[in-house]
Order: sequence, then structure tokens, then C-alpha cells
Amino acid sequence: MTAARGVLCPITMGLFLQSLFLLLLLLLLGSCLHPAAAFPKGCYPSEEEGLKTFRCSNAQLTEVPRDIPNDTNKLYLDFNQIPFLPRDAFRDLPLLLELDLSHNAISRIESGAFQGLAEHLHSLDLSSNRLVSVSKDTFSNLKAKVNLSNNPWLCDCRLQELIRAVELAADSSGGIMCDSSTQEEHVGKAFLQVMADTDFCNAYKKTTDIAMLVTMFGWFAMVISYLVYYVRQNQEDARRHLEYLKSLPSKQRRSEESSTISTVV
Repeated sequence: MTAARGVLCPITMGLFLQSLFLLLLLLLLGSCLHPAAAFPKGCYPSEEEGLKTFRCSNAQLTEVPRDIPNDTNKLYLDFNQIPFLPRDAFRDLPLLLELDLSHNAISRIESGAFQGLAEHLHSLDLSSNRLVSVSKDTFSNLKAKVNLSNNPWLCDCRLQELIRAVELAADSSGGIMCDSSTQEEHVGKAFLQVMADTDFCNAYKKTTDIAMLVTMFGWFAMVISYLVYYVRQNQEDARRHLEYLKSLPSKQRRSEESSTISTVV
């Protein structure tokens, strides 16, 4: 009986240690892996050509997800209903190389939306959205090739500055069309073709200069009109006063005349 206990004791200890090892291993794996339950519905991580990819294509998203793994290299948020990009929307993704935001409803991009991506990002797709006008500062320090095609652009000086500030993706420039324009004849035309013949910023400066001249002329005309009115009014008052003096007796008239002359002077 004692011998049997001596044999069972090491076996029991061995099973206990094995179970403890498996439990620790599971806890370690659980802490290393990103919990799948944290991902938005329709989103999943994968690995493509050795790059860590996070796909949320056609996931009916209305905002940029927050629980994106921070070691993601390629992020697909295309074919959703995202309406705008807030500041620091991608600041926790320092290793991001490609960002696809095409086929959304983006009409506004806050300044600093791409902050933190300047170092590695080399491809940014914003095609097929609802962008009308975007400041060039939105893409400051960004070295990525940008696709801005198939948006309802307003062709003006602001768009011209934006196009000159970014590097356009290959074969995407022809898709930047004038949906509206400060000059009606450019509507429906490719913006780069229009830019070849028109300097929107120079035209805007000329328009501004003309407006300033018109405003200055208006103020000048008002001042002149007031001076003319003031002089005529004083002349009329002086004439009436002189007529009044003529109707007075001579002694009283002389004293009134001297008073009037000193007042006019």
C-alpha cells in the first residue's frame, strides 16, 4: 500500500505541473493576441505578402474604427458610409503604409486627420467620396501618393494649391473633374487640363484687387459727397443770414455783419 502511494505521488505531481504549464501558456497567448471580439463587425486582420492587413471593406461603418491593431501596415476602409475624418484619426498607426478610404461619403477632413502618418505612408486613396474643397494643410508633410479622383470638386484657387502640394497617384489625375467652378466654362472639364491655361489663384488675386479698388473708390466718393454737401449747406446758411442782416437797421446790421464774418472765417 505504501509502495503504491509512492508511485502515485510523482504521477500526480507530474499531471499538476503539466496542467499548470498549459494554463500559463494559454494566459500568455491570450495576452499577446488581439481579442477578435474587439474588432467591429465585418472587420478582420490578415497577412498579405508579409504585410499585416486590417480589412473593413463594406462593413457599413459610419466612422473610423478605434480598435485597429497598431502594427497594421495596410488598412482597407473602402465601401462604407464614413462622412468625415476627425483630427488624429490614425495617430495610433505609426507603421501604416497603405490607407484605402475610397467609396465612402467623406465630405470633410479636419486638419491633422493624417497626423502621425508622414513617416511611412506611401499610398492614400480618397477617390469616390464627396470632397468639394480641402485645404492643402490637411496633407502637410505627407509623402504618400494620393488618389483624389471622382469627387465633386469646386475648381478654384484652393484646389489648385492642393494639387500642387500633393503627389497624385498614377493615372488618377484625369479623374479630378470640375463639378463646379468659379468660372462657369470650366464645369465638366478635367482640372489639370484647365490648370494648364488658367491660374485660378492669380485670377482670384485680380478679383480681390478690383474689389478693393471699388471699395476705396466708394469711400472716396462718399467723403467727397459729404464735403460738397457740407460746403453747400454752409453757403446756404450764410446767404440766409446775410439776407436777414440786410433787413435790419444799419447800426444793428453792422454789428451783426462783423459777427457773421468772424464766424465764417
